Amino acid sequence: MAKRATKLWLMKSEPGTYSIDDLERDGTEPWEGVRNYQARNFMREMAAGDLVVFYHSNAKPPGAAGVCRICREAYPDDTQFDKKSKYYDAKSKKEDPRWSLVDVEFVEKFEEPVSLQALKDDSALEGMLVTQKGSRLSVQPVEKKHFNRVLKMADAKTKLR
Repeated sequence: MAKRATKLWLMKSEPGTYSIDDLERDGTEPWEGVRNYQARNFMREMAAGDLVVFYHSNAKPPGAAGVCRICREAYPDDTQFDKKSKYYDAKSKKEDPRWSLVDVEFVEKFEEPVSLQALKDDSALEGMLVTQKGSRLSVQPVEKKHFNRVLKMADAKTKLR
């Protein structure tokens, strides 16, 4: 069986909730609380080894802050069953959970974040989902050419094979 090619992603987090600095400190972390079906479905496609642009949303300015890697593939997000959690979902059943999460591991923090405006202003990133007006999806695929361009803009150490 042929090995699956590494897929590339962008995942958004508010730095006040969980930042690239938090991930650098923690090393690995479950990416819980996703409550959008399309974003959940993307997470269910992820495989260990996939690379992710860690994006700070609701920041001043918002932008790409670093790189992380998927280190555990999708499994049920237990916060959906915790009545005390803000991510609780009364309609989700243990035998058929609605919501999944993945674990991510720290790879690199960019020296300086690449702002959303810089991403939008770069014609090489035309078509990248995060640059499109109204794009609010917290988990999204990224084309290899776009991922490479973001790495170059950030002067990142991370390189795609």
